Amino acid sequence: MKGIVEQASRQPLAAQGEDYADPSFSAEVIAWQKQHGRHKLPWQNTRDAYRVWLSEIMLQQTQVAAVIPYYQRFLERCPDVFALAAAPSEDVMALWSGLGYYTRARNLHKCAQRVVAEHGGRFPEDPELLADLPGIGRSTAAAIAAFSYGRRAAILDGNVKRVFARVFGVDGYPGAKPVEDKLWQRAVALLPEQDIESYTQGLMDLGATLCVRGKPACERCPLAARCVALAEDRVAELPVSKPKKAVPERETVMLVITHGADVLLEQRPDSGIWGGLLSLPEIAVGDAAQFDAALRTLVAPYGELEGCRKLQPFSHVFTHFKLHVAPFQVALTSRTQRIAEQGLVWYPARKLADAPLPAPVKKLLLGALRSDDLLAAV
Repeated sequence: MKGIVEQASRQPLAAQGEDYADPSFSAEVIAWQKQHGRHKLPWQNTRDAYRVWLSEIMLQQTQVAAVIPYYQRFLERCPDVFALAAAPSEDVMALWSGLGYYTRARNLHKCAQRVVAEHGGRFPEDPELLADLPGIGRSTAAAIAAFSYGRRAAILDGNVKRVFARVFGVDGYPGAKPVEDKLWQRAVALLPEQDIESYTQGLMDLGATLCVRGKPACERCPLAARCVALAEDRVAELPVSKPKKAVPERETVMLVITHGADVLLEQRPDSGIWGGLLSLPEIAVGDAAQFDAALRTLVAPYGELEGCRKLQPFSHVFTHFKLHVAPFQVALTSRTQRIAEQGLVWYPARKLADAPLPAPVKKLLLGALRSDDLLAAV
């Protein structure tokens, strides 16, 4: 197999694609999908591009079971692209809160607004035009075009990369550009002339239900007879894992500042972690004396400090680093009527369950405030 790939790398793109063509591959995937694939997911059995697009964005790096309730809530609040485009950004972030990778939510909102402004509320059929919209890459554009309009376009998400790497014995980390380029060539060459919807869904289903990372069900796979990884006992090795790097670690102090039944929250900037969400005020980690001075300086504009207690520390892993959080609950005996800094707001504790908060921050708040009976009515 290695020799074939090396030889292909010296050929023009079109010739490489011809080498990978194999109609029997797509036929096996289509036949399996029609009989054994998934057919009852909430976003299936529709040509509504809005619903297809919404599901595809949510399914990026997220499991189906986690997506379903968010998908249903989004449709209840924003049943079409016009409603989503017109929704306040804080409502969109609140609906997305807990699903993670919040850049997706910001791009979702921007994309809806562009579809309305530039395309009259109708998602383009052309995958290249779709890929030009915020948050829609090449693979997602192809999926939307295939499921909504029956367009013949190739997908290559993480699940499909895993299927291809195992079935065709592809060495190298699939996220590396030279390897990914060859996988794209194969994906295009293997496209069937008909039944593009079943083929596209079939690839997704194989990667999600049979050809999974940990314990693949090779005995039930329709591609087992042609699988190089299975024949060479390399299923556990392929696809090749991403080269490991040391994960940077950061520390911060978060403050749960309360007065009565309200908590002080801070609007995070659009860029960076938890962009666009509400969160808690933070101060830099220091020694006891520095912490006390920083705490009093931060709290002074909002009221008079009554007391402070340490809460249970926690850690949260992001894509590129690990954050260690030392939370403290700070009570005020009184508070000023003004917010000294833009982006800060007193938020009713009883509404926190539906607030646009990062999942770990919401968990911290609900736990801390429930213990003080501030959330007794929630």
